[in-house]
Amino acid sequence: VQLQAFGGGLVQAGGSLTLSCAASGRSFSSSTMAWFRQAPGKEREFVAAIGRDTRHADSVKGRFTISKDNAKNTVFLQMASLKPEDTAIYYCAARWSTVVATTLEAYAYWGQGTQVTVSS
Repeated sequence: VQLQAFGGGLVQAGGSLTLSCAASGRSFSSSTMAWFRQAPGKEREFVAAIGRDTRHADSVKGRFTISKDNAKNTVFLQMASLKPEDTAIYYCAARWSTVVATTLEAYAYWGQGTQVTVSS
């Protein structure tokens, strides 16, 4: 099972960016897929997840939207109104349950991460 994240880059504050994470090796239709992020010097934190329902961290609610294309085994993170504090490496993750979880330990599979930098 492999997860590969795409779409990071440099964007100005207030701008938008969409991340993608493609999964291979197994169908993720009965799974929860999530995004976490880790800023320099900080712990990795939950951003959003989609399984039988969706959940977003309070810090991104109303700005970020997670979605999933089961046919393509791909999860997306649409990010809008980006702020400098959103700067981080963004990781996608997956777990074999449709119950949404927000902790790192709940996810068995991780992608390599993609850098998002928001300039002020």
